[in-house]
Parts: sequence; structure tokens; C-alpha cells
Amino acid sequence: MICVSIQNKELSEILSILRTVEMAEIRLDRCPLEDEDIDELFSSTDVPLIATCRLSEEPAAPHLLERAIKAGAKYADLEMEAPAAVGRRIREACREYGTVLIRSYHNFEETPSLQVLQSMMERARTFGGEVVKIVTTAHSEADNDTLAALYEDAAPGTLIAFAMGEEGRPSRLEALRLGAPFTYAALSEKDAAAPGQWPMDKMREAVYGNFRFVKAENLAMPSSKSFAQRSIIAAALAVGTSRLSAYTPCSDNESAIAVARAMGAKVSVDGSVLTIEGIGAAPGSIALDEIHTGESGFLTRLMIPVLSAISSTPVRVTGEKTLLGRPLSGAHDIMAAYGVRLYPEGGEAARKNDCLLPLTVAGPLIPGRAEVSGKGGSQLLSGLLAALPLCEGKSALYVEEPRSIPYLFITADVLKRFGVKMSSEVEGGEDFLDSQDWNLATGVNFHIRGGQRYEAASFAIEADWSGAAPFLVGGAIFGDVEVKGLDVQSLQADISILDILIEAGASISALEDSIHVQRAPLSAFDTDLNNCPDLFPIAAVLAAFCPGHSHIRGVERLRHKETDRAAAIADMLEAMGVPVIIEEDQMTVEGIGLTERILTGNLLRGGSFTSHGDHRMVMALKVAALGASSPVIIDDTDCVGKSFPAFNEMFEKL
Repeated sequence: MICVSIQNKELSEILSILRTVEMAEIRLDRCPLEDEDIDELFSSTDVPLIATCRLSEEPAAPHLLERAIKAGAKYADLEMEAPAAVGRRIREACREYGTVLIRSYHNFEETPSLQVLQSMMERARTFGGEVVKIVTTAHSEADNDTLAALYEDAAPGTLIAFAMGEEGRPSRLEALRLGAPFTYAALSEKDAAAPGQWPMDKMREAVYGNFRFVKAENLAMPSSKSFAQRSIIAAALAVGTSRLSAYTPCSDNESAIAVARAMGAKVSVDGSVLTIEGIGAAPGSIALDEIHTGESGFLTRLMIPVLSAISSTPVRVTGEKTLLGRPLSGAHDIMAAYGVRLYPEGGEAARKNDCLLPLTVAGPLIPGRAEVSGKGGSQLLSGLLAALPLCEGKSALYVEEPRSIPYLFITADVLKRFGVKMSSEVEGGEDFLDSQDWNLATGVNFHIRGGQRYEAASFAIEADWSGAAPFLVGGAIFGDVEVKGLDVQSLQADISILDILIEAGASISALEDSIHVQRAPLSAFDTDLNNCPDLFPIAAVLAAFCPGHSHIRGVERLRHKETDRAAAIADMLEAMGVPVIIEEDQMTVEGIGLTERILTGNLLRGGSFTSHGDHRMVMALKVAALGASSPVIIDDTDCVGKSFPAFNEMFEKL
């Protein structure tokens, strides 16, 4: 990226400049800014800002840097000559407020030997430099070569090394080619902060050429199908008439409506409002021969326990497309624990794969206590949470080795809105108690009172974090995107995309009714997606543009999605020229920053790709195509209709 050095400007001038740049260094020692000005400046923009204040030019530098850090500076630049006490003070502030510390060395006379500079680089790291900045004065091309050699010993994205002076001018561009997270430019020739500094317009032309960045505002996300499907079925089971607003159709949601109608509920759609007259479900209250769940794995797993509780006769469950080949892992044993028998029709293949559709569900569901494995996911367990309250006796469900825990609590939250009550405790060791990280939980215990009945409810369905994730990642890598209508307090598992983007270094702000993501220098990240497997494809694309090795856990959760998503992701990245390794449950992606890819001609490779009929793969491929050197042709993009029919049209707005 190109960081513009701003000096000798007042607050109003700086704010105006920030509307035209992608990144900026604020020279606090040269700009006439009061404390209140610093607060406003560093808290009012999503443009990544570096707070720089040379102690040699401003005795109050420690105070000014601290002020900027507390106000929200992305980076703080502290020169190596700073006294040890000042260094400790600034390091502590950076740790507390999440600011990246740059330790910088300047030599205004010469370029020392490679050994001297390597020693200085190591010293800067020792004294807290997450990014090390080495700036010397070049008198020959050999000096530039010395600085270039430093990158051989630096982790990707952690070193900025270039030279001042006219001889050093090429090194400012070469730094980006060698992997520096950003380089420095001036607003114009006359605004140069150091000899040899490029003006912003010439640097942009040299770095980006004709590369097209993205910008989009007010992108409205569809309703979350996680909430919509649960709410539609709960409304169908309720006594009375429910009204669900903010509804948007997709094939999985439409399948849920079809199932509700098949159970006897009356459903009408008026724009974005669903009106559902429920059946007042009770044990054995309906008699169904067959029900069709479309291509929705969740709907299928939700309905198996529900049908076993409310149907007085065995029910044949059918599906279509990719669902017919997806095993219902653990379904036989989990349902048997509550007295329900499953009869798949696929013979030996169905038994080998732990149940395939079509199958027949034979109840009744018998209340009681059971311990079940959560390794196969949460969807069938959500069905039990929905069905057991209808049984006449109380029940307990203990889930060991739980996965996708947030989805269980989405189910509990939706059921609560329809008057269904249950209690729960999440178990884990000290690590879980300290962090409250779902991935460290060892078990979840649900206590469910029997004899309950669903009551009609009216509320708005949440917007979808899963659908928003590709747009947010697109903004983080390629420009500037604002998505509206998302709930930052949501239980949706895929809200974790914010944590991933923050760890990767993206610039994010949550406004009153929107999330804004803007491009910033990115870095490799580690994440565990066992609780949010739908994020895996787009997280892998993000990793391809994060310098270094990103580690993404949760591969085993991907084996039985719409496709073998783990293999599909690896095939996609390798075909695009991105090194990827899968070892047991972890995928490691070797990434390169966008700017370095542009300058080295190492953009992703285009070509023809298959989506495998998987909506999440289409979304990931579309985002990857923004950073490809030639068109990315996808064999089937219509499958996004499963969750987000307007995705392709909305993506064109980027």
C-alpha cells in the first residue's frame, strides 16, 4: 500500500486529504494539532493512520503518541533512539489499545553495512517492533542492494526498508515488490518529507497501473436463513398466527415454507412479511406420509426429530440434488437414544454412509436423558431441541465434543421467542473459562421441560452474516465496502468473520446500522472454524492475500457439505497458483499481499472453475476473481440461490 506523509497541515486540511488516500502517516511533530484534534483525527476515519513523532523534533512526543494510540491509531512509529522508559511506555500503550508498533531506524548520512543493518533490525524486533522500518541514505545502487538484502531475513509484511536521496528513489518502489506492507509517498513534489520521496500520483501509477479497486456503499444483506428456517418451522408448530418481517426468499427458506405447509400450516407472503397460521403441534397431532426438504441439510436434520415427535405415522423424508449424497452423520445413533428408528432406502450404501436420503422416520420420540456426540455438527441436535419440549416428559441432552455451538444457541433463542423454555450449561477447562472461546468447550448440557406448546410470535428476522462475509473480505483486500443491517450482537456463528478480519489487520468500523471495511496492510492469521464452517472458503481466499502462512482449522467439518468443501477449496487455490497444504484438521495457505502480487505479476490465475454446486464456493470464487490476472469462469453460479439469490447481481455493484 501507499502511505502518504502528511505534515504542516491543520486538522481540517488533514481530514480533507484523508478522503483521497488509502493510508497516511501523520507527522505529529510537524502538524499543529491540539490534544482534542488528535482525538478527533484518529477516531473519525477508517483510513489506516500511522502516528509518527520524532523525539528530536518534539519533546512532547511520548504524550502525543500515546494520545494518538488511545484515539485509535493503526500504527505508532517510535524511533530506536527513544529512551528505554519511553519505549516501555509506548509498547504498553500499543498492547492495551491494539496498535501495531513500528520501531524505526534512520541514517541521514549513509547506508551502513548489511551486518550493521541486520543487527539493527534484530534489535528493533527485540524492543517490540512488530514492523521494523529501516531508512538510510543511498549514494549508489549498491546501497539499495544492501537494503534489498534485508528482506531475505524478514517475515512477510514485517519490514519496510528503503533509502532517502535521489539514488535511493527506486528503493521506495522496490520495497513493495520485496514484500513491505507499505511505502511512503508525498502529497506532491513540494510536500516531500524526505529527499527522494515520490509524489502520491506518480507512486500510484507505478504501483497499481490500471488495477481496479472496489467500492460499494449501503449493501443490504438478505435475511439469515439460519434464523429464517428455524422461525418458519417454529411458527408452523405454534398455536396462533405469527408474523415474520424482513424475510427474503432463497431456495432453502422456500423449502422450509413448503415443509410448514405440508404439516398443515397456512403461510402467506406479502413482500418481506411472512404470515404463518400454526398447527398447534403436540405429540402425534398429525399424520404425514412424506415430506420433501429440498436441498437443505439443516432443514432435513431439523425435521427428523420434529416429525418423530408430532406424527402418529412413520414419515418418509426426501430431498434433492447434492443432499441425496450427503450422509447424515451420527443420525442413527442419536435418534435411537430417544427411541426413534431411521430406515434409509439406499441399502448398503446408505448404511455405510450413516444414513442417506430418502429415509423413513419412525417415532415416537421418547423423552429422557441422552449423551450424544457433537462431532457431526449441531443440526440434528437443533432438531432435538425443537422436538423434545413437545414430549410429555422432561428431557436432558448432553452434547460431548460439541461443534457449531453458536447454532445451538440460535435454535434456543428462536424457540424462546415462541414461548419454549430450556436451560443450558457450557462446560470446559480453565482455558475456556478464561477466554469463553467456543472452540475450547468440552460439552453442553441442555435441560428441557416437557409438555410445552409453541406460541405465536412476531419479530424481524436478522440479516445474514454468512452472506455478508464475501463482501467484507472483498473490501478488506480490494478497496472499500459498507454493508448495512447487520446485528453486531448476533448469535450467528459467521459473525466470526469480524474477528478474522481484525486479526488479519483489516480496517473495520461498526456504525449505527452498518459495517464498514476498508483496505489496510494485511498479515497472516490463525483461526479455528469448527464452529463456523461456512466461512472456510472465503477465509481461504482472504489468506491468499495475507503475507505469510495462515492456518485455518476445521477441515473435517467440510467433508460432507454440498461438496467435499476442503478438497474443493484446495483445488481452487492450487489452480490459482496459491500454495496450500492440508494436514489432518488444518489447512495452511501461503499468502502474498495484493500490492506485491500486482508489482511482481503474481496475481491469481484465472481460468475455468467448478462450483461443485456449492453456493459458498461461488461466493469465494467471485471474490478471488477480483485479484486474478484473467477472467474466472464458473460453471454454475445459479446455485447461490440456495442462500442468496441476489448475490451475483449485488456483487456486480463492486
